[in-house]
Parts: sequence; structure tokens; C-alpha cells
Amino acid sequence: QVQLVESGGGLVQPGGSLRLSCAASVNIFSFNVMVWYRQAPGKEREWVATIVKSGMTTYADSVKGRFTVSRDNAKNTMYLQMNSLKPEDTAVYYCNEARAMGRGSWGQGTQVTVSS
Repeated sequence: QVQLVESGGGLVQPGGSLRLSCAASVNIFSFNVMVWYRQAPGKEREWVATIVKSGMTTYADSVKGRFTVSRDNAKNTMYLQMNSLKPEDTAVYYCNEARAMGRGSWGQGTQVTVSS
């Protein structure tokens, strides 16, 4: 059973930074497409960023220039570096890969709260 576990969330002040990690139970070299999503209470899950095997990345307009997604295949881990955080970034953040998304499979996520 493939597992992806998010970590690194917490409480941070506006303008601060956090780095989220997504640790996989298998070699993520097999994951062509990995993604970060986030969801606030009462709202639908929204796409944040994508990274493909080559390292090419894309971002939602709301986070472009502030967030950076990366992957370390040797460590079987994907990261989301979040800088210049805003209160509207408050959400539960989820990582996933394409095949699991196709199955509707999501993990527990990690809570990010941006507040003064």
C-alpha cells in the first residue's frame, strides 16, 4: 500500500515561512506527477502546485512567486517551501500523485495557520 505523509505545518505569523514535506513509502522516481493541494473549512480542495519527474513546476496564481515545490527522489520526499505567507494561505495542505488522485485517495494533510 503506497502512503504519502504530509508534515511541517504549524502556526506562523504573516510574512513568515514554512517548509512542508511529503514523505512516500515507495521510490518517488515512479511518480511522474506529484501535486500539492489545500483545503480550507467549507471550501473545496484547490490545486496549489505540480512538479513532474523532470523537475518542471507549475503554480496556482495565488501562490506564484511565494511558494516553491521540489522533489528529492533519493529521499523519496517532495517539499513545498512557503514564503511571505498570508492569512489566506491558512488551510490543510495535502500532497498526492496522479494515480492516487485517480483513485480518490488522499492522506491526512498538515494544517497551516497564518495569523498574528
